[in-house]
Amino acid sequence: MATPSPSSTKRPAADAPAVPASHAPPPRPVDPPAPQQQPAPETGASPNYSIVVKDVSLWYGTFQALKSVSVNIRQGVITGLIGPSGCGKTTLLRCLNRINERYGNVTTTGEIRVLDKNIYDEDVCLSELRKSVGMVFQRPNPLPISVYENIAFGLRVHSRRGEIKASRRDEMVESALREVKLWDAVKDKLHRRATSLTLEQQQKLCIARLLPLKPRVILMDEPCSALDAEGIERVEEMISNLRENCTIVIVTHNMAQARRATVECIYMLLGEIVEHNKTSELFLNPRNKETEMYIEGRYG
Repeated sequence: MATPSPSSTKRPAADAPAVPASHAPPPRPVDPPAPQQQPAPETGASPNYSIVVKDVSLWYGTFQALKSVSVNIRQGVITGLIGPSGCGKTTLLRCLNRINERYGNVTTTGEIRVLDKNIYDEDVCLSELRKSVGMVFQRPNPLPISVYENIAFGLRVHSRRGEIKASRRDEMVESALREVKLWDAVKDKLHRRATSLTLEQQQKLCIARLLPLKPRVILMDEPCSALDAEGIERVEEMISNLRENCTIVIVTHNMAQARRATVECIYMLLGEIVEHNKTSELFLNPRNKETEMYIEGRYG
């Protein structure tokens, strides 16, 4: 067997203990994984990819959560990750800015290139990576400080003292809140605690918090799961507007939302990508029986 290249060797998480030899991840199965469906590129054009995942596997201890996953995610497109609970979609999402490394006993193999940079290269700074690849979690997690300071927080962390004038910071805070259509609701509450806002407003605030840092990719893990129908509609509209400036990858269990809000969809099952296609094609003409059964609600 050929010696694996450095990019495909196993990497224990930076802040997690190494997996003991007696609990080392099991060898990969001999049989190759099922073919992974890729959407055809637009006619006459070569698509640009913000994210390229090559042969990525991940273990939590001895449990293998991802199995030789390879996928290309196009720039400026909203891509949905769908599949039954436990299929690996959130694990894959968290790989894209290495946030999985915050959990203990994680081992990853393969290569992930984000914005044409291997995020596992030794010279990668995690804080800079997460500045470019922002994340919005399932439940809103505003900091327990004022609305204004929630937006300004990233600017203070990623800039030197005095680098951004107060007037300029005020403009950036207002711009971010306007972009998520929150300014009118909170302009007179900027110095109140962010946790006093409604759940919908808190989730919009968490998205706005990323914007002054100019992320190129935004990862969203079921961002509408805690919202009512009206809140979902407004957040989906906001997400659609954001795609003009960045690539968005969104995990959702809501099939109606996947159809409405995404341009491409990836269906995952048991840690593998079963099908990846334009959303309209995947829902109207799935290529795989498992995909058809899932989107028709037969399981999951």
